[in-house]
This record gives sequence, structure tokens and C-alpha cells, in this order.
Amino acid sequence: MSVLRENFFTLAPCFIVYFDNRYEDEWITEKLSVQMIKDVDKSVVISSRLIDSPVLGPISTRELSGGVKTLILMAFDDSGKIFNASACGDNCAKWILKIGESKDLTINLRHIMNLGDENFQARILNTGEIVHNMEEFVNIAGEYV
Repeated sequence: MSVLRENFFTLAPCFIVYFDNRYEDEWITEKLSVQMIKDVDKSVVISSRLIDSPVLGPISTRELSGGVKTLILMAFDDSGKIFNASACGDNCAKWILKIGESKDLTINLRHIMNLGDENFQARILNTGEIVHNMEEFVNIAGEYV
């Protein structure tokens, strides 16, 4: 996983609109998506177009949280886009790390996300340095936030 930290303005909602017009039904029922939706949104996938939310009741895929939509794009979109991980809360961090283990993933991060206590590997594109834990990450990322 690579983390890009730059001083430029990004519009998180544009990825939500991108998701709504780009996702494929199969993405929603993939095991990884079902797990992420359950964990992050506390919702159950009924079908590719129906989600059962404990707060909102039955919702469409388009009503998933911005964090889950961004995670699904990170996992399944093969366009090579750099997704704004700042649209995700800390509850998405473990999923970003998991996705980064299975594919080359570059994200834009505008805050210091809590990536947890476990070791991980991420390259900070601003410096080229590779970090392996939160302490190393914070030491470098703190200069760019």
C-alpha cells in the first residue's frame, strides 16, 4: 500500500458519485464487500441492490456510507485511480490494509488515520520511505497534515 500526502484540495463526494455510476452488482455480493458492509455500516447485504440497515431499514446500494463506497472502489475498481481515504473513518483502516495486502493500492490521506497496533507495510510517496507501524507512520505523516 502506498500513501500519498499532498497539499491539494480533493472532493470526497466526487468518489461517491463515481461509485454510484461505476460499481457493478457483483462487487456488492463479493465476500469482501459483504464483510466490509457488515463491519463498517453494521448492515446486511440481502442482494446486490438491497441492504438491510439497522438504522435506516431497507436501503439501496447507493445509500451505503461514503466510507464503504470508497472501500469497495479500492477493492474492485481497476481504473488505477487514487482514492481519497480521508472519506473513510478509522473503522475502515483495517480494510484498507487488507485490500493493500492483495493489490497495489495508492490512497490519498489528508489526516493521520489510526492504522491499528499490528505491523503493516506502507510506502509514503512524499518521501519514498516505507513504514511498518503507527509510530513510524505518525513520524512521517505528521509533517504533511
